[in-house]
Amino acid sequence: MADSSRAEQGHRDDVRLGPRFHANRFVFVSSVLMVFGMVGLAALQTQRASAFFAETVAAISRYCGSLYVATVGALLFFCCWLAASEHGSVRLGADDDEPEFHTLSWLAMLFAAGMGIGLLFFSVAEPLLHYASPPEAAPRSIRAAREAMFLTFFHWGLHAWAVYVVVGLTLAYFHFRRGLPLSPRACLQPFIGERLYGRAGDILDLLGVYATLFGLAASLGLGALQVNAGLARVFGTPVSKAVQLTIIVVITLCATASVVSGLHAGVRRLSELTMLLAAALLLFVLTTGPTSFLCDAFVDNVGYYLAHVIPRTFLRDAYRERDWLASWTVFYWGWWLSWSPFVGTFIARISRGRTVREFVLGVLLAPTLMTFLWMTVFGNTALHMQIRQGVDLVSAVEQDTSSALFVMLAQLPWASITTPLAVALVALFFVTSSDSGSLVVDMLTSGGDPDPPIWQRIFWALLEGAIAAVLLLLGGLTALQSAVISAGLPLVLLLGVMGSSLLRALSIERAARSTGARRTRA
Repeated sequence: MADSSRAEQGHRDDVRLGPRFHANRFVFVSSVLMVFGMVGLAALQTQRASAFFAETVAAISRYCGSLYVATVGALLFFCCWLAASEHGSVRLGADDDEPEFHTLSWLAMLFAAGMGIGLLFFSVAEPLLHYASPPEAAPRSIRAAREAMFLTFFHWGLHAWAVYVVVGLTLAYFHFRRGLPLSPRACLQPFIGERLYGRAGDILDLLGVYATLFGLAASLGLGALQVNAGLARVFGTPVSKAVQLTIIVVITLCATASVVSGLHAGVRRLSELTMLLAAALLLFVLTTGPTSFLCDAFVDNVGYYLAHVIPRTFLRDAYRERDWLASWTVFYWGWWLSWSPFVGTFIARISRGRTVREFVLGVLLAPTLMTFLWMTVFGNTALHMQIRQGVDLVSAVEQDTSSALFVMLAQLPWASITTPLAVALVALFFVTSSDSGSLVVDMLTSGGDPDPPIWQRIFWALLEGAIAAVLLLLGGLTALQSAVISAGLPLVLLLGVMGSSLLRALSIERAARSTGARRTRA
């Protein structure tokens, strides 16, 4: 059962400035200074910052790419073992706790936070780019089309969600069952006990804030580019930084309103609305596109994925040039690792009352299947247009990746209706990522408080938008994306600690239960 006394224990650096402000002094102040330092560096030394982070990412890909590949593969197998083990029946909370959210609401929130804008941005673009330049097959061949869909599945499927499972499950277990803070520092408890409230825990929380803030800012920048591209097609709005900054301001204000409304009223309902609109757009493309082909392609894609996912998991291409692997797979693994504190913390926050097995299977399988369906409908529709209808989508995507979705929708009926819907959907995914991210950052800077004060939520929501706006205006988004990927390296170590900490804690609990059962029988 959860130890409620731990939940009430304060950190020595906690500071309360009235009833509406509560923060960990070191983490909060360091986070603010870090934000202004990074933004100032990107603003004043854009070219040098971009070059530095680009070189850092290149070095990580060259010397640590194998570590990324091995870590993500190991996390996936760890999740599968955990779901099948005797620990699967352990509940995240007291033994009699019920899930805090209905299953559909839970899945909608975790999916919107975990993928969001990325699915809309890359569902058309990535299959076409792989089709034009695959690592194995001849470019623009039938084999290249199959390989393109497999690689898209591979990058967006089980591996991404396995990273989120380990972080989310570890935090949920220690918070809801052990009463520890809902932050990365909790994973230190089996190893250092109460010293988790010291500087070691502060540094882990600060790393989580860094990855969350800058990962979200990069996504907000990508979202602004795509919304601008959609508005240009619908209303003839010019593609410019002024329009993109306006988009960021509007979306940030919407996200602020959502996060102020709270997790149950704002974030949950907005996530549900987003998923309904996404389902409507998915059904439209499925029914007006090559329906029979898409149904066959989905079965084919899933079968091909299952047949090749294990060999591909640990492929490092040691016997030849590795430029493609570094540009795609290592990049994605670094991206998922860097996003894991944000998505994992948010998933943990909404998962009270679920069992370990339910958590692992729900987070690992449900979003993956939804992602596969989405990528098949949009990606294979684009490939069908390219291969069988002779529409040159590849050239359009290579010229402007952010317009890929809208270029494809223009080839289908009622584009004047579906394109605005797609723009609205991008904006909503934009908002759901921002509001959930603001909530997570506030929790991390508030000592792991699952219900941080409203004014701090507003502060971080506005600051995220300001980061994205300043860097977009000054051309620093490229440097920012590289900085986010660089954050994946220390997070490799953090996830290793989390996995071993969770396993140790579950084993200790199982041993204690076995001992108690024997004493009861005696």
